[in-house]
Amino acid sequence: MLLDTPSLYFRAFYGIPESMTAPDGMPVNAVRGLIDMIATLVRTHSPAELVATMDADWRPAFRVEAIPTYKAHRVASGHLEEVPDTLVPQIPVIEQVLDAVGIARIEAEGYEADDVIGTLTHRAAAGAVDIVTGDRDLFQLVDDTRPVRVLYTARGIRNLQVVDEAFVTAKYGIPGRAYADFATLRGDPSDGLPGVPGVGEKTAAALITRFGSLEALLAALDAGQSDGFPAGSRNKLTAARDYLRVAPAVVEVAPDAPLPDTDLTLPAKPRDPETLVRLADRYGLDSPLNRLLDVLTR
Repeated sequence: MLLDTPSLYFRAFYGIPESMTAPDGMPVNAVRGLIDMIATLVRTHSPAELVATMDADWRPAFRVEAIPTYKAHRVASGHLEEVPDTLVPQIPVIEQVLDAVGIARIEAEGYEADDVIGTLTHRAAAGAVDIVTGDRDLFQLVDDTRPVRVLYTARGIRNLQVVDEAFVTAKYGIPGRAYADFATLRGDPSDGLPGVPGVGEKTAAALITRFGSLEALLAALDAGQSDGFPAGSRNKLTAARDYLRVAPAVVEVAPDAPLPDTDLTLPAKPRDPETLVRLADRYGLDSPLNRLLDVLTR
């Protein structure tokens, strides 16, 4: 089980009131929410291995170089992401709690959590992989043959949507493993990806369904083929050829991020009990930590 940890702690932060505080008054809503999410996931899915993936770089240089608008609307200043003031101090606490419990926490310099997930999924040549996220970008990793699924949190951690190839096909009208190509054409304003101007969701789906992949579509375009292109779309694609040349490297998650060797086994007991007790006392985390440790020791 691979956790898109930033997606989860942002969800916890916005879903739980900031009145949930430590003894000194510091909000700990994101910390408590994430701990309870992990406890629920372990209890309901019993993964043998669990990884909390992190953003070492929320806006990697290689993506910005390719498409300068990538996540530009989320920049606070310089290279800093716009994050609520009361969430910022909670992130180090989350990291300390995960480390003290013994849950593998992995990041890669110059890469996002999505890339860590992509790399770990690629490495897991055999065995099932569940990816827990609220980010549709990771739909590109679903693969029924292995199987790789996304447990999508849009409806909440207790009402997860299981996203497999059939879900992607039913939702978007595209081949089950073609989400990245579809998203490249359609674009994604939430990530600052422009897409092809004038090509919306329906046209993008029709193009990917017709040609099977973005690579095949571009080969047909470059060869001067006209069959299979919805009315007017060929000219739009030709005008956006420069974007389509660089966009896949931005949209597709990395399969080869440099990751440290880490034991991914779900811990049966805390790695550092003394630190965990100190964190529980300092931040008022006794109840959620007890719930998590209860499911880990079963």
